[in-house]
Formats: sequence, C-alpha cells, structure tokens
Amino acid sequence: MKNIVILISGRGSNFEAILEASRREHWETAIPARIAAVISNRPLARGLETARREGIETVAVDHKLYPTREAFEEELARTVDRYKPDLIVLAGFMRILTEKFVSPREGRILNIHPALLPLFKGLDTHQRAIDAGVRVHGSTVHFVSAALDGGAIIGQAVVPVLPSDTADSLAARGLKLEHVLYPKVCRAVLEGRVTLKDGRAMMDDETARSLAVFSDAA
Repeated sequence: MKNIVILISGRGSNFEAILEASRREHWETAIPARIAAVISNRPLARGLETARREGIETVAVDHKLYPTREAFEEELARTVDRYKPDLIVLAGFMRILTEKFVSPREGRILNIHPALLPLFKGLDTHQRAIDAGVRVHGSTVHFVSAALDGGAIIGQAVVPVLPSDTADSLAARGLKLEHVLYPKVCRAVLEGRVTLKDGRAMMDDETARSLAVFSDAA
C-alpha cells in the first residue's frame, strides 16, 4: 500500500478532489494507495476538519510556534516522514519549502500552481494574466524543486480568459479544472506512469494527453 501525505493551509479543496477521486476510482485496491495523513501549518484549517470526518489522520504543525523557518521545517519533515510517504501533495500549502526539505524527497512532492508555468510564477496570477492580455490561463501540476514554481511540469489545465473576466471569475473557472487535473496527476505518479529524471517529467504520449485538460468558457 502506497502512502499519500497531503499538506494544506486552508480549506483544502484540492485535497477534497483527490479524496473523492481516490474513493470513486478505488485507489486502495486499484493502485493500491491511500491518503495516510493530512498535515497543516494552521491548526484551524478547514481541511483538517474534513479529514477527521473522513477518518483520515491529521496533524497540525503550527509554523508560528517555531522561532525559525528551519526549526519549523525540521518538525514538518519529522511529521511527514513518520507516515513513510510515497507521494507528498501540496494542496494549498502556503509555506515555501527549502532545499533541505525538498532534496531528500525530490520526485515525490507535487504542487499545483494557478497559472500556465513558466508564465506568472508567484502570487496574483489571475490578475496578472488579465493585465497581460493573454487569451488562455490555467493551472500547472509540477514536481517540487528548490526553485519557487520551478519544478518539472507534469500536467496543465487550460481555460480561456474572457473579456468580462475578473481575477475572481477567472480563478473560479480555473479551480474547477484543478479539481480534475490534480487527482489525474497524483494517480499517474503513484502508478509509475510519470517519473522525474534529470529534471524532467518523463511519461508516454498517452499519459501526456490525459494530463492536458482543456475547458470551454463555461
């Protein structure tokens, strides 16, 4: 049984999407894999409540209780490693992880970024996309590296940018596709159909096609 550890900071809507897909698709028997724990740096994160209701172990590692980033990360690493994760999924985890955390786990950590990387790294991606006048926007799931939003791209979801869009409407439309894309990528990595090699995400053509998700304007 492969173990998935999910890191959140808030509601964890992508965690919910992964959980729903794992149950709908019977990951425990099909892969087999399970969500072993949900960990948050915020003790009151709504996603922890969801996990508890679903019978999943939860842990809060409150970053505010640690004097330095290094001290917080050391405790986070100890907590994560306790579950012997085959996959670590960042689902709205609002802390930057340093090379000390990432390097020993490289190839096992995923993140989703609300833009079509390598465009619009960092924050405020939806407004920046509108301001730039691009006609498409979306989300990217990538392997986490020590470079912020710089890891190897695995899959992308694409939505049109409409003349009437605000940052909020564009974000909402993009989030719907995130909930489609992220579980697909998690499953592909768990099944060994996607691997990290020499800084690139390796997969066959069929897998690549399945991890390119497109939307109409709805």
